[in-house]
Parts: sequence; C-alpha cells; structure tokens
Amino acid sequence: MIAWDSDVQPARDPALRGPFDEIDFVIVDVETTGWSPGEARITEIGAVKVSAGHLRRQFSSLVNPRSAIPEQVAELTGISDAMVALAPPLERVLPAFLEFARGCVLTAHNAPFDVGFLSAACRACDLRWPDFTVVDTVELARRVLGEDEVPDCKLSTLAAFFGARTAPRHRALADALATADVLLGLLPRLAAAGVSTLAEMSAGREFPPSRPQRPQLSPAADSGSLAPPSGSRWPWRRPGHPRSASWAVRYRRWLGIGARGGRCGHRDRSGESRRGTHPRDSGSDSPDPAGQ
Repeated sequence: MIAWDSDVQPARDPALRGPFDEIDFVIVDVETTGWSPGEARITEIGAVKVSAGHLRRQFSSLVNPRSAIPEQVAELTGISDAMVALAPPLERVLPAFLEFARGCVLTAHNAPFDVGFLSAACRACDLRWPDFTVVDTVELARRVLGEDEVPDCKLSTLAAFFGARTAPRHRALADALATADVLLGLLPRLAAAGVSTLAEMSAGREFPPSRPQRPQLSPAADSGSLAPPSGSRWPWRRPGHPRSASWAVRYRRWLGIGARGGRCGHRDRSGESRRGTHPRDSGSDSPDPAGQ
C-alpha cells in the first residue's frame, strides 16, 4: 500500500539562487534487488519532504519487482519475496512518487545510485524523467566535514555524527529520514562557510575543511555508458570536475564496476574485499580498488 499524504499541494519550482530555507527538498531512498539499474529492480521507495528546515511529508511504498529477491539482498534489507508479493507494481508507485517530488530538489545519499534506478525505472515505465536538481549528501559531507570529525561519509557514520532521529537500516523510509537529518545538519555548515544557495554550491567555492580528493577521470575516460539523466542539474560536483566524468567515477565505484566494466568488490581501509556492500555504506574515502 502506498503511504502518501494525498492532500499535499505541488511544491513550488525551486530556484537555484533561492536560499536553502526557501527550497523544498525531497530526500529519497530506494531499495533494490541488486546494484545495477540495468539488471536489478526497485523493491521499495521511501521519501520525505523538507521545507524551511522541517520534515513536512512522507512517502513510502514497497514495490513488487516481479522477480525473485536474491537471498543476500533479502538478508541485507529485510525485504522478502513474501513482503512484496502483494505490493503495487512500479507502474503504480513511480508516478505517485514523481508527483510527491514534483517541483522539489531531489536529494539522496550516494545520489547516482538512487537517481540511476529511478531514471531507469522511468524509461521502463515510459515516463519522462523530470528536470530535477539533484543534491548528494555524500558530496556535501566530503566538502564540509574534516577527517578529524568523521572517519568516512557513510550514512550510518553521518547519522550518528549529526544525532539523526532515525537510524539507517537499509529500509527506504528509515534511510530517507536519516538522510534528511544529515542534510539538515550539513546546511548550517554550508551557511557558516558563506554558502546559502545551490548556485553558490555549484560555483566552486571552497568549503573548509576539505577532505582529500580521490583521483578523477578525464572526460575522455568516460565512455558515455554511465551518463546521468538528461536535464538533471548536479550542483554538488567538484570545481573543474566534468559532470559526466564525475558521474562515471562515483557510479562505477558504488555499483562495483571495474575499469573495463567487470564486477569487482569494494575494499575497506584494511584492503579486504566486501562484495555486495550496499551503496549507502560505500561513503569511505579509501581508494577505489579498480583504480577509479
């Protein structure tokens, strides 16, 4: 059953130059049957709407993926085949979510993962992907938090650091609520650095303290196979970092795709491989094992 406040009026179309407290953010999280949008399916969508620093509305629905959920994924998320058997299909849930998010700035933790699945779902359902502005709390955290404050930018780490009211647990609404509290913790840090609009965020201003940057792809290194959805704006990309290359770096790392497109495991600081790690847990600053 789709849990959605049906009396919500469409949010105003956000202006990039509007201050943060005048922007409607929709923080979204998706749970899936796997890590690749080309192969896996969405099993749950959770979202919360934040306006003027307050949580206003919630959206939550399981989704029938019409395919079996792998055992290791079910163990990670707690979402079983039985739970989604009677859930509405994507064709019903996705339009409801898009209406919920209409006119808002879309926000997620490791946004390329969630946006990749949602945009692929739009194509599968023959729906137009809206012209969202997208904010990634991983990138924001890397820009404004020092290593002396947090050891990594995983959702669980940031949620604990900011005292989130909901602990992330690989369920869509819980993770969206945790991400919302992380966003509400990051925005004052941006304001303290003199950044109060999305336009200023994308202008390449330095947000001290800055975390070490990982090696980046040149534009030529992006073969075009992992392009972001057309029309979306990504104000959090690093200064001088090509948008398409930035997307490819993050997407390959989070989905475990190596330099030649093969599967690979993530590695933690000890260098141990961690196959199947959820993208929400991949916000460490350790080097990518594939050299990406």
